[in-house]
Amino acid sequence: MYKTRWIGLIAIVMLNLVVGMPISWFGPIANGTADQFGFTLDEVNWLGNSVGVVYIAVSFPLPFLFSKFGIRKVGLAGAVLVLISAWVRYAGTISSLSPRSSYALILIGQMLLGMASPIFQVLVPSYSEKWFDLKGRTTATMVMALSSTVGSAIGQLASPRLGTPRHSVLVLAIISTALAPIALLIQSAPPTPPTFTGAQETPTYMSLGRAMFGKEQPDAPTYMTVRQRADFLIMILNFGILVGIANAFSLYTNEILAPYGYSPGTAGLMGATILIAGLVGAAITAPLFDRVLTHHLARTCKTFIPFLAAAWLSLIWAVRRNDAAALYPIMAIIGMLSLTMLPVAIEIACELTRNAMASSAILWCSGNVFGVMMNLVEGTLRAGPDASPPRNMKRALIFQGTIVCVGATFIFLLQGKQARRENDERDGREMAVACSAVAMGESTAQRSEV
Repeated sequence: MYKTRWIGLIAIVMLNLVVGMPISWFGPIANGTADQFGFTLDEVNWLGNSVGVVYIAVSFPLPFLFSKFGIRKVGLAGAVLVLISAWVRYAGTISSLSPRSSYALILIGQMLLGMASPIFQVLVPSYSEKWFDLKGRTTATMVMALSSTVGSAIGQLASPRLGTPRHSVLVLAIISTALAPIALLIQSAPPTPPTFTGAQETPTYMSLGRAMFGKEQPDAPTYMTVRQRADFLIMILNFGILVGIANAFSLYTNEILAPYGYSPGTAGLMGATILIAGLVGAAITAPLFDRVLTHHLARTCKTFIPFLAAAWLSLIWAVRRNDAAALYPIMAIIGMLSLTMLPVAIEIACELTRNAMASSAILWCSGNVFGVMMNLVEGTLRAGPDASPPRNMKRALIFQGTIVCVGATFIFLLQGKQARRENDERDGREMAVACSAVAMGESTAQRSEV
């Protein structure tokens, strides 16, 4: 395999970090942003929601664009969007602007980011499929898929510590400008693919649509059984709910904790706890999924997701005054299980559909659909100024805990047959037999000549 695959992987990781940070940037500093620029809290929340809304619209045509122009060209277009969004967002912080003009520019900057964000998330499983073999594919997917979540956590941690909201947006623009050119290091595909699947032409959205409606021919590589179609729907539901809740929580962290006396800095540390615990969990489990648990991805989901749902549910009782000692361990559990399960879910979807690009786009679209819905619902569930404590979000915590537990019950129905891996392993065995036969024939010929 080619060493340049690691250069591309690092580039995708860095770009996902850049597009992940602005999504949660305004969450921990929501109150400060509202005060400094004259926005309402709902308007600040829409700075995060807008990314998800645009994401939903952009993610659907992406597989077609990747097929037509390749990973490299589409990635470069995404990097340009990141640059433009960063400086349009900063332009909205100029002090001479009216609150309406300022909000319009910052919102446009966030929406431009929403166009770039799905590019670097959707390409992840396809890049792994084309550049990595069976012993490294899951790890590569995990590293790249987690990077956007890590970026979101970094944004949540950094924004309260970079001075005023206006100054923090400038720092974000500088970071984006410094890292966007790294997209030049991404290559579309290696000269020689490492696996049978990597050598195949990228399947289309239409093939996945035909497979899901039972219209694909049984001998087609993307044919799906009824069981596989049901499993894919289960993965869409669970991925959407868990990603949506994580997005909503990152946006509302400060608003959830502030009524109980927690500072924006503490809210950022809660996000950092999710990040650090998640990275530790991912570092431990990634090699296990590639070398030990290679055929047990579905069983892993059925084991871990119920515990993750219980952790989200426990926040209903844990979010109260002077209870940081309980909150930090819960955040650690959420981080460790969430960041471990996210890439596993993406891999299972690719295994079920044999269509990495389209299945990834659908999963991430589902996550953003649920994220936008949960953001809107949780915003309306905020208590009034006369509540105890004022403007608390207890009802929002009850809502998200209930939703995640309902979704988690469906995971027990998952079978998760890893059809893509079976195809690659079968092709690898056939290749080994062929190579052995050729070597034996050459040896026999040499002995005959002697």
